[in-house]
Amino acid sequence: ASTPVSIDEIQVTATRKATSTSGISAAVTVVHEDQLALQNLATDALAGQVGTFLQETTPGQGAVIIRGMKGSEVLHLVDGVRLNNAIFRNAPTQYAALIDPRILQRIEVVRGSVASLYGSDAMGGAANFITHKPQLSDSDGSLTGDAYLSGNSADLSTSASVGIEASNDTLAGLARISYFESGDRRTGASARIPFTGYRYEAARLALHGAVSERHNWLLDFQYLQQPKTNRVDELLPGYGQTEPGSSEFAFKPNERAFAHASYELTQGLWSADWAVDLGWQRIVDDRTIRGYQSDTRNIEHNSSDLFSLNVDAVRETANYTWVIGVEQQHDKVNSSREQLDINTGASSVVRPRFPDDSTIDQGAIYARVQQALGGRSNISVSGRYSVIDIDVPGTPTSDALSLDFTDLTGDIGWVYRLTDNWSLLANLGRGFRAPNIFDLGTFGERPGNRFNIPNDNLEAESVTQFDAGISHKNSLWSGELRVFSLRYQDKIESVETGNTTTDGRQITASQNLSSVDVYGVEFAGEVILTDDISLGAVLNYTHGKAKLPGQATTPADRIPPLNGQVELDWYLNEQWLMNAYLRFAATQDRLSPRDANDPRINPNGTPDWVTANVNFTFRPATRSSISGRYLLAIILASSRRFSITILWACNSKCKSSSTSPPLI
Repeated sequence: ASTPVSIDEIQVTATRKATSTSGISAAVTVVHEDQLALQNLATDALAGQVGTFLQETTPGQGAVIIRGMKGSEVLHLVDGVRLNNAIFRNAPTQYAALIDPRILQRIEVVRGSVASLYGSDAMGGAANFITHKPQLSDSDGSLTGDAYLSGNSADLSTSASVGIEASNDTLAGLARISYFESGDRRTGASARIPFTGYRYEAARLALHGAVSERHNWLLDFQYLQQPKTNRVDELLPGYGQTEPGSSEFAFKPNERAFAHASYELTQGLWSADWAVDLGWQRIVDDRTIRGYQSDTRNIEHNSSDLFSLNVDAVRETANYTWVIGVEQQHDKVNSSREQLDINTGASSVVRPRFPDDSTIDQGAIYARVQQALGGRSNISVSGRYSVIDIDVPGTPTSDALSLDFTDLTGDIGWVYRLTDNWSLLANLGRGFRAPNIFDLGTFGERPGNRFNIPNDNLEAESVTQFDAGISHKNSLWSGELRVFSLRYQDKIESVETGNTTTDGRQITASQNLSSVDVYGVEFAGEVILTDDISLGAVLNYTHGKAKLPGQATTPADRIPPLNGQVELDWYLNEQWLMNAYLRFAATQDRLSPRDANDPRINPNGTPDWVTANVNFTFRPATRSSISGRYLLAIILASSRRFSITILWACNSKCKSSSTSPPLI
């Protein structure tokens, strides 16, 4: 039978170079392609992982929480290029769900501030969505294709994805199109939740070329659109409500277009490996909103165009590694809004959600050095100097605004190998987040029965974070235990002003108010029970408390409950693999005042829950010219009802192969 093999993870996000996780101090989580195979959204794969918690207010959207940080407090990257933009909320956002999971090779999460390498927003950590890169082959060339089809009985969902990849020794290219559609979700009582269906369409084209052994280049284009995704919590009454907040609330559409050009030179100046990355991203966040039983429909057009340039160099020797780099980003926001009388059809232009033509420019220089100290320990030191310029045009009701922020961030990490299998790890770092256009200028309805007004008197937030842990790795079992603590200062909060709109919404504004202390424990481990059976476990605990001026300490906002996962992999024979896991979360009744007043959250706290899941993977024998991969997943939910998902995948190879294709 096939034997589970515990491999040494390779990641790039924590160091900006391909590095074994056993050689770095940072806390990292790596989600592989096989874990992405059954996901509807890319963010779904982050549920149940060490150090991460997934919030999904609306189906079709999802946001990761890392060490109590969320939204723009966590940096999101695609192939190392910034996804966070000027309209990212400092609450959970939907934009990471605009990445097609079918194009991903893995997701790397760094838990803890990496602001010295990535700048503003990288406070709680960074999530890097790394796509599959077309690979060069021998001079005879290679042509492969794959097709995925799936269906789900609980959500009445269907999906399809078709890809093709061709290559020779100097040029490789791939193309993929994907489609997903979900019906309304079903509860444990078999009732359907209205407004929860959604769909998306996605496409990708990529070319990878080699000028010589030392010169490589990549051109990549990605696109995904959700034509209409309803904001479910606005369309259904929440806790303490007898009627919903809106009669209409739809993201219509949400879409992301991304173009990336990369050039790599090995053994260039200073014997270093050089990389130049140019990126462009457009995120469209259009909305159609109508208050409950209102005669006025608001139609919004919001978009961000983010341009980025990054140049860095890496050199590695037997005793040390250094990284130096410079980067520049320019982000422009376009926003407009019109009001339409649904009875008369009359329309008028009104103040947009964001100040139109607002811009944010970010520039930075950074460096990282990792040095071996003797035979058993190494230390890493990173630093970054950032400059951020924000320009907000004037409006008929407000003056123009120009803000400048500079910040020096840094971190230090230490690894000490107690034995060949045991290591001690520690990290200390400082991160920051400059306010963006969402913080400074948002105007209009917000979820949770709120109405936001702008505030141009904001300062940057900062976080100081420390973590320490111990890890073990050998051929039979591996594990890691981390404890962490962070101090979050000048936190930008959405605060009620005490006034309400004519339709009863609480008027709020952003202010630098609170300080937050967060600490917790993260554990992940895996043991090889036999040649065919392995058992893994994840446990996350986070505790947070916030302090507002002149007020008593309260629970911090959006802190996840105790949560985790226990997983069993059993290779039944050479063709069948069974994967079973329990995913769970404990009761969370430590709610912040904002959480307790949020109609989406039970004011008495969220109850505990557990789901039981079983997946079966079948791999047929290899054929000389066509090999197939099939996946049958049966998911048993805690509602005592079955949900069956069937995913079929076929991978055709134009060249014969003598080895079996990998498991999905």
